[in-house]
Amino acid sequence: MLLACLLMVSTLASAQSVPVPQPQPQTMIPSPPQLAAKSWFLMDAASGRVLVEHNADERLPPASLTKLMTAYLVERELDRGNITLDDMVRISENAWRTGGSKMFIEVDTQVKIRDLLYGIIIASGNDASVAVAEHLAGGEVPFADLMNQHATRLGLHNTNFANATGLPHPEQYSSARDMALLSQYIINDYPEHYAIYAEKYFTFSDIRQPNRNRLLWRDSTVDGLKTGWTTEAGYGLVASAKRDDMRLISVVMGTSSEEARAQETQKLLSYGFRYFETVKLYDAGSVLNTPRVWGGDSNELPVGVDQDVMMTMPRARNQELSARLDIQGDLTAPIESGQRVGTVEVRLGEEVVGEQPLVALATVEEGGFVKKLFDQVRRFFSNLVGGWFD
Repeated sequence: MLLACLLMVSTLASAQSVPVPQPQPQTMIPSPPQLAAKSWFLMDAASGRVLVEHNADERLPPASLTKLMTAYLVERELDRGNITLDDMVRISENAWRTGGSKMFIEVDTQVKIRDLLYGIIIASGNDASVAVAEHLAGGEVPFADLMNQHATRLGLHNTNFANATGLPHPEQYSSARDMALLSQYIINDYPEHYAIYAEKYFTFSDIRQPNRNRLLWRDSTVDGLKTGWTTEAGYGLVASAKRDDMRLISVVMGTSSEEARAQETQKLLSYGFRYFETVKLYDAGSVLNTPRVWGGDSNELPVGVDQDVMMTMPRARNQELSARLDIQGDLTAPIESGQRVGTVEVRLGEEVVGEQPLVALATVEEGGFVKKLFDQVRRFFSNLVGGWFD
């Protein structure tokens, strides 16, 4: 828990005001960099805070950034146990003939899911992407439908997929914000597969291919994610880097060259790490308060958060953080563990910068008849005289 965070407790019915913190010296932050790109986006992977954005919701052709969703669905199927890395996939003539970048699989051969996943992520293989689409869904059209269902589930509001590769199609588009959100899910949902995105080379059939993400060679903190290019889309790059305990995700779309997308991405990442920091306010499961419960087998309910509470802010301003618990009044048993009972509101100075559900951390069952009757009397007099009988 961040010791500088001032915690206040109130009820939803009568929330108290948050005191204004004393003025603190502030880090001077310049305007975000302007990039030579059509759109760009920078966010913190843990807190989700957006640090920089420009045309972030503009629908643009994603090119091979599309393969982030293709790889995500493979990783999801692996996580659910529907496939394994050692499963063999028969390579169709359709997959073999797919144009563009390849991992050079051969028709009528059997290739492991592991190799196809590496081929999609590192070599940007269109042939590998079609092969997994056919294996998982029977073809690219039904696989694209599956991709779109998951795009809706993940809240990618400006994305539509028409194929698994990113090859040009009039109905295929995405946005910088959506690509960043998808990358956040890749990093957080399936961390056991994320190391693939940092691999610099992939060898298959004695052909060694480099990862097209140049930042993997230039910046040791960069460990993903994916490049893309078509004539229509220009050059794009979704990147992620971790320094100390802070991870950022950046997206640039529509730059003019491989070098430009690397340089513009580096500008975003340097700006984010230089001027912002991410801190953990509360650990998941931490007890933040123990309000009174009426009619239960226990008089108190431990309440807190069910996931880590992270906050991204300008550097050297953590002394301005304050937090308040808004807890429902007159909590009455039964209450189930995990049930929402209020909200944690976090402020930076006078600005509300985050909210998190406040949940019960234990179950309180109904008390016996005598206990409930006794509590009814106590609550009546407590409400009458302002809490003296609690």
